Amino acid sequence: RKRRAIRARVSPERTVYARSAPADAPTSKTLISAKASARLQESLAADRRWGRGRTIRDRLIDKPRGRKSLRDLGALRVCFCAMEFTETSLPSLHDQAVIVTGANSGIGFEASRALAERGAVVVLACRNLEKGRAAVARIKEGSPRARVYLEALDLADLASVRTFAERMNERLEVLHRLINNAGVMALPYRRTADGFEMQMGTNHYGHFALTGLLLDLLLAAPNARVVTVSSLAHFFGGIRFRDPNWENFYQRWAAYGQSKLANVLFAFELERRFRAAGTSALSVACHPGFASTNLQFVGPTLDGSKAMMALMKWNNRYVAQSAAEGALPTLYAAYGNVSGGYYIGPDGALRGAPKPARASKKARDPELAARLWALSEESTGVYFRFAG
Repeated sequence: RKRRAIRARVSPERTVYARSAPADAPTSKTLISAKASARLQESLAADRRWGRGRTIRDRLIDKPRGRKSLRDLGALRVCFCAMEFTETSLPSLHDQAVIVTGANSGIGFEASRALAERGAVVVLACRNLEKGRAAVARIKEGSPRARVYLEALDLADLASVRTFAERMNERLEVLHRLINNAGVMALPYRRTADGFEMQMGTNHYGHFALTGLLLDLLLAAPNARVVTVSSLAHFFGGIRFRDPNWENFYQRWAAYGQSKLANVLFAFELERRFRAAGTSALSVACHPGFASTNLQFVGPTLDGSKAMMALMKWNNRYVAQSAAEGALPTLYAAYGNVSGGYYIGPDGALRGAPKPARASKKARDPELAARLWALSEESTGVYFRFAG
């Protein structure tokens, strides 16, 4: 009877907002359903009977009797849910300059399209210029006034990375967002122009060098962000410091996991160094879940495996979310209300709305990250200068 009386005082149509104070909460306001609000009111009434002077926030994030604490979950997920982030959540970006690598297809293309539609100046950094031109045309077809520009960038060639960075430093005064999106997955053994294993060279070393060479532009912008796209595959990755280029016993999926773990380690270590230098820049990592893109087909195409091609087509059709949905974690990491060092992914792991996600224990290891940073500087010859 008491519960019914409390529920009766809360209109089913009424939306109740409560302040969410945790530092890692993804939004400044939290939406509570009428049912959850009724539970909250009942809990507060019980507090008053017990003489406890707790606030609404305290009751939301502290554990009820016999239940697991919500504080450990990072966001308040049981009593209420954060408002979902979509493309329409993006602010006006007319004063923003953005570089997106691998922007001619898939997640990179969808992120570039969404940013351009909101007014940003977007540089599509692509290896294949023919596909890049087609991507520019598609964006301008939907948004004729979009400010999108194509530039050549081959992350598997450090000379190309340096040339691209030189052009950007000449043409841009500031860079507000660098989205390290391009990548390859589960290839047969290949080497980059500089002798690195192709997945580690493209996914990590190329982006590490690019970020370092564009650092001055990033630090010149207020509240700049570096977004590095990783994968759930980082959970099974490890860094082979004795043989990072897989000269012995190459395993394509393990090599992919290494490169994706390197992405997250780099993103988190970059954030530590931003903080140590006292800059306003942020470094955020993200993963798309399972999105329907061309990434899955490169390895089977190089192998000539019809069976794997058929499997990837089936997965993309029946399991994966769309590339536009897969781009939402990237957009949220770039312009959502997040802090440096966040790892963003779909709320359903493989698909869903973007939210702060859990990274592996290895990804949060500062000693491992520092070792990888030193190896990356030595391998690429690029050293980050945060001041002077």
